[in-house]
Amino acid sequence: MRDVLADLEAWWRAGETVGLGTVVGTWRSAPRQPGAAMLVGPDGTAVGSVSGGCVEGAVYELAVSTRDSGVPVLQRYGVSDDDAFAVGLTCGGIIDIFVEQVDQRGFPELGDVAADIRDGRPVAVATVISGHAERTGHRLVVRPEDAGAAATSGSLGSERLDAAVRDDARGLLRQGRTGVLHYGPDGERRGDDIAVFVASYAPRPRMIVFGAIDFAAAVARMGSFLGYRVTVCDARPTFATSKRFPDADEVIVDWPHRYLAATEVDERTVICVLTHDPKFDVPLLEIALRLPVAYIGAMGSRRTNEDREARLRELGIGDELLAKLHAPIGLDVGGRTPEETAVSIAAEIVGARWGGSGTQLRLTDGPIHRSPVAAEPVG
Repeated sequence: MRDVLADLEAWWRAGETVGLGTVVGTWRSAPRQPGAAMLVGPDGTAVGSVSGGCVEGAVYELAVSTRDSGVPVLQRYGVSDDDAFAVGLTCGGIIDIFVEQVDQRGFPELGDVAADIRDGRPVAVATVISGHAERTGHRLVVRPEDAGAAATSGSLGSERLDAAVRDDARGLLRQGRTGVLHYGPDGERRGDDIAVFVASYAPRPRMIVFGAIDFAAAVARMGSFLGYRVTVCDARPTFATSKRFPDADEVIVDWPHRYLAATEVDERTVICVLTHDPKFDVPLLEIALRLPVAYIGAMGSRRTNEDREARLRELGIGDELLAKLHAPIGLDVGGRTPEETAVSIAAEIVGARWGGSGTQLRLTDGPIHRSPVAAEPVG
């Protein structure tokens, strides 16, 4: 919903009714991930995409029907001999799309949810998508425990189901994950009668780039493009300036290891060490390698990397922690310029996130698109 939020909120505030289709499950080579959305406005305007073009026409018609009838629908699209080039996915994937009506009466919390997303406050929207006809389309808005009276709003039709989904949705929200959860009729976690789609809108994950060099400017630009909140940190105030790094969300003048020890990171954070100077690198990496972050990469020649690794071992960093370090940073694409190097680094970060091999696709077999968490179709 994030990618269509501006249009959705504008129509909602105008008192209009909209049809909203959301990808809630994907398998094999599906082109869009869960959470991707498409709107059909009151005037028939289509906004967003759920499949990169494969089934947009079919979803559009279904969204028009749902917008007008108010009856939500969970629809699966896949490939078959009969419909591969009609409403099927010619890429060979399978997607589940939940189509619903959105207006002020049915989704009174949308304005507050939109404000949370815009302001970077974590919020999740849980929606019953199948398993109970009377509850299908019911929503529960979930925020972190410290949100006070506004921590939850709405209901899925059962206090116990609300309680179970609230706790599980907060877990997904902390991880920045979106997906389908299954419950019994009254919130039993061993049941699978009711499917609930939890869309998590966590703040942007962090990319922390250490070293205010020309390569850092290109990496910051690429990180911003990928959706990260980018911080550039360097101990030298002459080089660590906002003017030199216009694509960074913040530029910090501090010793790298001191800043990393004091700042907040999580399992989605990526750290790029571009200083390739042992007086900066070694104390910084000694801290970074002990943190539960998604990715740590360090720039430098093979000789620099060998020397850095030896210094880290002297500080008690063993094989298990050193295995987390991507050094020399990036994939072997033969790049030389800062921009080409940034593409190489970004490719490695994406590969680490999704479990990619970095090999040319034409030399591989199996699914093109990967998921970090195995999932079963919504049945």
